[in-house]
Amino acid sequence: MQIKEGWRGRAFEDFEIGDIYQHPLGRTITATDNVWFTLLTVNSNPIHFDEAYAQQTEFKRLLVDSTFTLALVTGLSVSDISLNAVNLGWDEVRLPNPVFVGDTIHAYSEVLNKRESKSRPHMGIVFFKTTGFNQEGAVVVEYKRTILVYRRAHIPKVEVKSPLTGI
Repeated sequence: MQIKEGWRGRAFEDFEIGDIYQHPLGRTITATDNVWFTLLTVNSNPIHFDEAYAQQTEFKRLLVDSTFTLALVTGLSVSDISLNAVNLGWDEVRLPNPVFVGDTIHAYSEVLNKRESKSRPHMGIVFFKTTGFNQEGAVVVEYKRTILVYRRAHIPKVEVKSPLTGI
């Protein structure tokens, strides 16, 4: 039996300006997601959890908390762009269309720029534009994101004792 190493994410050297990563996973949003996230973040806007209130709005139903949408789309991108990185920030966040319970969200990211880190020579800085869209192709969130990512030789090693290898 040959044990194959799993995906460990990209390093600074892997990113090229203009590359686009279609993130492989999508996620259908449930009512529980929306209520829990609203409660966890102490968001008291009733449009996220009060059906009677939401029915009086132009949307006629509950809206998914927009910060959940931002967090979800960021999460969808991690395996492709930031598995070996830390966030430096999000900029120019836009929410052009509402998200509702039952929507399935997908995302893609484009590399806008990259540069070596001046203060951390073992890392580099990469700039992205990420777009999240629903099952109908409507864009629900767009933002620019900056990450600080390890160079290949400096990615922290994950050490696991495996019953397959004994180490």
